[in-house]
Parts: sequence; structure tokens; C-alpha cells
Amino acid sequence: MQKGSRNWEKQRIKVAKLHEKVANQRKDFLHKRSREIVNAYDCVCIEDLDMKTMARSLHFGKSVHDNGWGMFTTFLKYKLEDQGKQLIRIDKWYPSSQTCSVCGYKNPETKDLGMREWDCPNCKSHHDRDLNAAINIRAEGMRIVLAYPVNKKEPWDTRG
Repeated sequence: MQKGSRNWEKQRIKVAKLHEKVANQRKDFLHKRSREIVNAYDCVCIEDLDMKTMARSLHFGKSVHDNGWGMFTTFLKYKLEDQGKQLIRIDKWYPSSQTCSVCGYKNPETKDLGMREWDCPNCKSHHDRDLNAAINIRAEGMRIVLAYPVNKKEPWDTRG
């Protein structure tokens, strides 16, 4: 197949249609999942992740961009605002996966992303990295909600 030939153009169109289908499936999934979350909760706390930096520095490459995190947070934000609910963004530097959700001990050894589970040297609790981070993000979000009364129409932003 030569570039510019009729068969090349047909294949280019097929590939473009497949890319469009995948993009539409991702968008549909993100819309449905964000709707489920908004319907279930009055306040949603998320970590303000810097996807561009993650893609460059953590060797995730394009897979980080394929997950649609920015699109998901946009969907969450506007759906929460429509219902008068809150979106709380937790600063990306908050040590959510390094802090023990039981006793509050900050374990610097857990900075390694390869460490998926760890035991707190202070209280001996066993933690799954992602579950522990989610618990800490929720707790930090609730601390912010209780400490700072906010207008329900405005999403709270801890990024400074």
C-alpha cells in the first residue's frame, strides 16, 4: 500500500473510526461512572494529580493520558455543581499514600510506587497503598469541609 493510494485512504479511515469508537466508549464510561458517584455522595474528594508530570517522570507514558482523568474530573465537577454538591481537590503534595490511615505516622519508605503494600512501623497496621491513600484523601477532604465553610456552588480547592 502506498501512501496516498485508494487502499491506504480506506485503511486510514478504518483506523480513524476505531480511534473514535474507543474515545466514545471511554467518554460514555466516564459519564456513567461520574453520574454514579454524584448520585451516591454529597461531597467528593479527589487528589489533584498532575498527569503531564506523571507521564514524563514515572515512565507511564501515554497510558496515563489514555485513562481520561482530566475528562473524568471535568464531568464530576459540572455534575456536582448542577446538584449543589461539593468537589474537594486535595493538593498533589499531600502524602496520602505515605501516611498511616490508622495512627497518622508518615512513612517515607512508601514513596516507592512499586511498594503496593506496607506495614506501619508505629501501629503495625497492614495497608494496601491505594486503599490507604483513598482513606487519607477522604479524611483530609472532610477535615477541609469542617474547617472551612464553603459555598456549595463553588468547588473547594486546596491547591493554594
